[in-house]
This record gives sequence, structure tokens and C-alpha cells, in this order.
Amino acid sequence: MEILGITGTELIGYLASLAVLISFTMKDLKNLRMINAVGCLLFVLYGFLMPTLRVGLPIIITNFAILGINIYHLTARKKEGI
Repeated sequence: MEILGITGTELIGYLASLAVLISFTMKDLKNLRMINAVGCLLFVLYGFLMPTLRVGLPIIITNFAILGINIYHLTARKKEGI
């Protein structure tokens, strides 16, 4: 699939980059983490779409870890007084 000379894999990479970029414009930390998590998910998908797993693995590992951190902070209960 190609749109304006951009492959589907490239499009996913660009969307992932855009989501991460937009997340850092958020003032609300919850919104930042949610949008950043979407970007991370797209980057994990992008990593799996690389020509070989060897090429995509650093992208997958890094963004899967960041996704886990985002999920942890989005679901962790806030301690009173902290």
C-alpha cells in the first residue's frame, strides 16, 4: 500500500512520531501519557514491520518499555500525602 509515495510501514512510523511529538505539548500529565502510549504502540508495530526483526528489535524493546512505564503511571494509585 502506498499513498503519495509513502509506504504503509513508513506511514505508521510517521504517525508514531507525530503522536509522541504531540504528547509533549500536553500540559496534563495523564493526556501526555495516553497520547505517548499510542505513539509507543505504533512504534512497536512499526518495529515489527521492519524488514527483519534484527532491525526492528531496538525500536520494539524501547517503546514497549516506555509503554509499560506509561501504563504503570496511568493505572497506579496515588499515595495520600505524596
